[in-house]
Amino acid sequence: MHWLALRWPPEPADAAAAPGGEGQLQPPAMPTPEALGWWALTYTPHVAWLDEALLLEVAACERLWGGRRMLMRELSAANPAPAPVQQAQGATSLVALARLRLYAAGQRPPQELPAALPLWTLTAAQPHLDVLARMGCYTWGQAAALPRGGLVRRFGPELREALDIAEGRRPERHDWLTLPEAFNQRIELPALATSAPELLWAAQRLLAALRIWLQLRQRGLLAFELEWTLDLKRLNGVRLPRRQTLVVRTAEPTQDMAHLRRLLAERLAHTPLAAPTGWLRLRSKETAPWGGAARSFLPEDNRPGEPLHQLVEKLSARLGPQQVLRARPQADHRPERMQAWAPAAQAQPPAPAAADGRGPGTGLLPAWLLREPVALELRDDQPYFRGPLRRLAGPQRLEGDGWWEEGGPAGRDYYVAESPGAGLVWIYCERASARTPERAPRWFLQGLYA
Repeated sequence: MHWLALRWPPEPADAAAAPGGEGQLQPPAMPTPEALGWWALTYTPHVAWLDEALLLEVAACERLWGGRRMLMRELSAANPAPAPVQQAQGATSLVALARLRLYAAGQRPPQELPAALPLWTLTAAQPHLDVLARMGCYTWGQAAALPRGGLVRRFGPELREALDIAEGRRPERHDWLTLPEAFNQRIELPALATSAPELLWAAQRLLAALRIWLQLRQRGLLAFELEWTLDLKRLNGVRLPRRQTLVVRTAEPTQDMAHLRRLLAERLAHTPLAAPTGWLRLRSKETAPWGGAARSFLPEDNRPGEPLHQLVEKLSARLGPQQVLRARPQADHRPERMQAWAPAAQAQPPAPAAADGRGPGTGLLPAWLLREPVALELRDDQPYFRGPLRRLAGPQRLEGDGWWEEGGPAGRDYYVAESPGAGLVWIYCERASARTPERAPRWFLQGLYA
């Protein structure tokens, strides 16, 4: 067996005090310890946290990476954290961890392993260092040379068991890390957050962990939920909820954490915190298979700037979903019902177009359709709109079965007409139906030509 021990230095204590603004450059966030373990699963299935270090058993897989040296170089190059990773190796996990501690302390490891390793590098010996020093024991080998029975009675079985594992006399037991089916991470904030920028800064650690989970699961994110626990039960005599939540959705599957952070920043800017919070949780609500980003060598496919759907999502988050709309086709033969406006960030897939083929031809459609047809006045049995209308083209007949409509089947004759005061207009005559045979024809204004 062969083990690698990895260690990352802790984040600076003042990191959470510099949330920054939307336009400012944000330093990369440190992923959570669980996410760092998931990242290590890329290289070996045997990964476990032991004290402050991440342990990888690589004896069976290091050849796949070109050998031990190449694997360690790959781990340094693919490091997901902003800080450099410290590495050490050993025949057992305890030896690798001890060498890592020596490396962090600026000391060179001894030639004779594990006997010459100092006792302070062994976790099980740290509570007993003073007593062992008075006994003249300063190294692993000196402690292992003590009588087994007396060592166990004096210091407990943990120290003797650790020495046996370090020497390879007992098998190692670890709680191996596994990749969860869904992302659900919770962190404690270093200080109570009272504003959206502080909450966003703390959420960056969870977003960094989410990115690692998405890459390993080969999934693209469609929706996630951010939840924070309120630190107060009452404020100004008003009972507060235990938690606040915020759901962020995307139109297309994505692994772009910069885009997700922008969306989250816009949503948090419109979500007041009911009270200070000290805990934050992020869950994946909806994902889809991720095929990777398509690459093209064509210049028109590599224009600078963000994609259109990302711009729409950002504007919707900033202005509100009802302020950014998208036309959605509808299966209806009536021009004023052929499309509907829905929030662009929540627009449903387009409905199929009308299949009867009896709608008005596209050649006569004006540039501007009225939201609802306007009834026209009749003078001398002729339609009137800013003057008498003179029909220039038509009729173009529109028939519909109309069993689903209010008022029954519809029959319309469309004309292009000229108005003395409005120019070219698009009008139609609504003919009598089987349900209303006695009703006189009615004229309506449908659209205007530029």
